[in-house]
Amino acid sequence: MKVVRKIIEIDEELCTGCGECVPDCAEGSLQIIDGKAKLVADKLCDGLGACLGSCPTGALKIVEREAEEFDEKAVEEFLAAKKKQSSQPAAGGCPSARIKTMQPVTPCQAANVPTSQAGSALSHWPVQIRLIPESAPFLENCDLLVAADCTAVAYAGLQQDFLQGRVVMMGCPKFDDQQLYVDRFTAIFKARTLKSLTVLIMEVPCCSSMLQIIKRAYDDAGASFPVRQVVISTQGSIIHDQAW
Repeated sequence: MKVVRKIIEIDEELCTGCGECVPDCAEGSLQIIDGKAKLVADKLCDGLGACLGSCPTGALKIVEREAEEFDEKAVEEFLAAKKKQSSQPAAGGCPSARIKTMQPVTPCQAANVPTSQAGSALSHWPVQIRLIPESAPFLENCDLLVAADCTAVAYAGLQQDFLQGRVVMMGCPKFDDQQLYVDRFTAIFKARTLKSLTVLIMEVPCCSSMLQIIKRAYDDAGASFPVRQVVISTQGSIIHDQAW
């Protein structure tokens, strides 16, 4: 039944798709779709506005309009379905999602062949965040690199400076499901013993939400391993490098 009540409204012209509002919505009613924040369903929004303070452009506001009543049971079912989805590789039996451990090229081997034929430091497959479950064996006792997709082409020395000796998980916090990311990392941080975590992102605003995702998962899991945060400029240089 529809009633006149308070509910979130999103100004798409002001929304940059940074995704910083998504983790603050406990009901999961906000998602980044086609590069913009969207309200998944009226009945999932309680209208309290917990997400308002996280929007850097002021694209979110509370309005009063006719909408479906807030449905707490629907929220529980929606969050349970998302949690179930996040606990499984997204591509099922597709070959692109099959867990595989490989032997990376060592620095010594790379030094003895031409640069164009040096091979890769990648030690496993897959690499996308959505496709790597917490059960992946290569996650145990590893130095983990979480890299925003664009860093791979922006930073020329990514393989040598960051990938060598690390397990990598890549993704885009702007276009992917951020709650899935939070759930996936929380599960990994709880299930696996990590030696360290390096978070590699771009300087653009939408990339900063990757840090929020990691911090939320880190806190939710009660993790204690060291974390390094590195920011790459659009020109390919390191402009920020610090430990938490």
